Amino acid sequence: MSEQANILEVNNLNVVLGQNTVLEDINFNLTKGAYLAIVGPNGSGKTTLMKTLIGLVKPNTGDVKMFGANIDDLPPGTISYVPQIKTMDKAFPARAIDLVMSGIQRRWSFKINSHDSDRVATIMHEVGAGDFIYRPLAALSGGELQRVFLARSLIRNPKILLLDEPATGIDLVCELSINKLITEYNQKFGTTVIMITHDWSAAYHHTNYVLLLNRRQVYYGESKTAFTDENLQLTFSHLGHGHGIKFGLKI
Repeated sequence: MSEQANILEVNNLNVVLGQNTVLEDINFNLTKGAYLAIVGPNGSGKTTLMKTLIGLVKPNTGDVKMFGANIDDLPPGTISYVPQIKTMDKAFPARAIDLVMSGIQRRWSFKINSHDSDRVATIMHEVGAGDFIYRPLAALSGGELQRVFLARSLIRNPKILLLDEPATGIDLVCELSINKLITEYNQKFGTTVIMITHDWSAAYHHTNYVLLLNRRQVYYGESKTAFTDENLQLTFSHLGHGHGIKFGLKI
């Protein structure tokens, strides 16, 4: 890591939900402008870690600091979270512009003044959603809805952007486009990005840092040295049952 001051510090983090230890001894930090991929199999604790980072889950031991403060003490708009699109009820009677507007007003409101309307239109055009600003959510494809969620998350110019599986439910062309958009935004504005993904090839090509997670922290460091067969074996194989799998990464 650089000598630049850390804006995110995760220290000795442990999370227990019910009788299950979901995260155990997680330690990492990020500086301004870093792009981190959290990679691991289903059930590895990725989403729980992200929910802990934004304060929805409280750790049993250890702590999370952003800009030297507790999550609950940060000014509104400091961090922005994009959930998996499959969690969105597309039947809700709203338009794309209404969803993005909720990122400004922190609530659903169908009265939009001209200033806010211009802000929404600008950000939607920037993420490639300008052609369906007034389209009902129910009429959007997975890729279109993901762009609307991305616009909603960026409308307040967050300092840290968190994305939970942004490629879930969209085709390869849309996935490549979304990854390109996020990378360009990260590089243009210096926004720190944390992304959950199963796709270690995308993580290798688009991010600076990788956290390989399988309840415990398998690896944390630069993306270019993360994806060895040994690391991927420890991350994706059943605990104690490697089966001699060879992963490999085409670069």
